[in-house]
Amino acid sequence: MTSKLIIGTRGSKLALFQANLVKSKLKTAYPSLEVVINIIKTKGDKILDIALSKIGDKGFFTKEIQDSLSKKEVDIAVHSLKDLPTESPKGTQLGAIMERANHRDVLVSVDGKKLADFTSGDKIATSSLRRKSQLIRLNKEVQVVEIRGNVDTRIRKMQDGHCQGMIMAAAGIERLGLQEHITEYLNETQMLTAPGQGAIALEIREGDNEILDILSVLNHKKSSICVTAERSFLNRLEGGCQIPFAAHATLNGDILTIEGLVATLDGRKIQREKIIGNSKDAIQLGIDLANSIQDNGGNEILEEVKRELNN
Repeated sequence: MTSKLIIGTRGSKLALFQANLVKSKLKTAYPSLEVVINIIKTKGDKILDIALSKIGDKGFFTKEIQDSLSKKEVDIAVHSLKDLPTESPKGTQLGAIMERANHRDVLVSVDGKKLADFTSGDKIATSSLRRKSQLIRLNKEVQVVEIRGNVDTRIRKMQDGHCQGMIMAAAGIERLGLQEHITEYLNETQMLTAPGQGAIALEIREGDNEILDILSVLNHKKSSICVTAERSFLNRLEGGCQIPFAAHATLNGDILTIEGLVATLDGRKIQREKIIGNSKDAIQLGIDLANSIQDNGGNEILEEVKRELNN
């Protein structure tokens, strides 16, 4: 077995937490293995003044790490799965999906207010069109404003007066031990989450069976099945940061349930559906759900969103 592995990761506190989690679990499983973390700055870390919805690059937070993987500068690329494009670059493959953490979205606020208590004078920040469209449906009074930056940076901006609240991923807040800022956990009925949200993906070079075998101890089968269905849905709809997509799958025994939606930017129109099947058909279930949503009004919604974004 190889004696040393190099992990490639972004340099944010959250990314480093995730990379160190991978390192710790590898060291536990293979005590003699040397594991080194290499910080790589991505385009998403450098460009902070443009809204994510205006950026067409699907590899905005991953490409530079994937390039280092292809060049054999690192052996494992660690990503937040929701940031990872559904199609892997040539020469790379998913090596493992770790057990998914809390997949939900949360409201954080400076004064502990719940979402229902926000009024027309209040601002809630998010960089996600998915969150924005669903947020407007939950509270039409609130003003939705853009925000970028790492978790701690966004919290600081909120405290400095940029907004009165934010919608964020529970997993990131909890991994960084910042739960005291959480005012409200949002359930799937209130806000359906992004495909892969809460999961950590480990990417490797295609055909590197030795590292694939090493990472097998970190792969969580149930999480892998669920996110496979979610990403299949996303891939079928060619989704990215520019479209309000959402999907979440649950597994009970061999029964896989996946729910997905597409929405207009203002949340006025939404097509939301659910499909149930066998877990062995995870990829096809994601495709079938996407096809059904498209056929039942989703295509019209997607065309409307594209027109608005191009204006």
